Amino acid sequence: MLSIFKSIPTHMDYKGQKLAEQIFQGIILISAVIGFVYGLIIEQFGWTVYIVLAGFAISCVLTLPPWPMYRKNPLSWQAAIPESSAEPSQKPQESLKKKKHK
Repeated sequence: MLSIFKSIPTHMDYKGQKLAEQIFQGIILISAVIGFVYGLIIEQFGWTVYIVLAGFAISCVLTLPPWPMYRKNPLSWQAAIPESSAEPSQKPQESLKKKKHK
């Protein structure tokens, strides 16, 4: 049962995050303008709230799941550098700090 959940992708690349944010903000802005104008015309503030909430729900459905359109530009990570066992496990930054303080 848990293997089904592990097969679902849960990541988004950086360009996908930017696209999702732009879509989210655009839908919220458009629904707010439409809701405000419609509520002003019929003089019912409740309809303004309903339209903005509907826009929020639509934008959540479109942007929260990691749809394939948000995973088109995966990062290519640099290969890990193997650590040699003969050298001490001191980081290069630490050795530079020690040399500067002498």
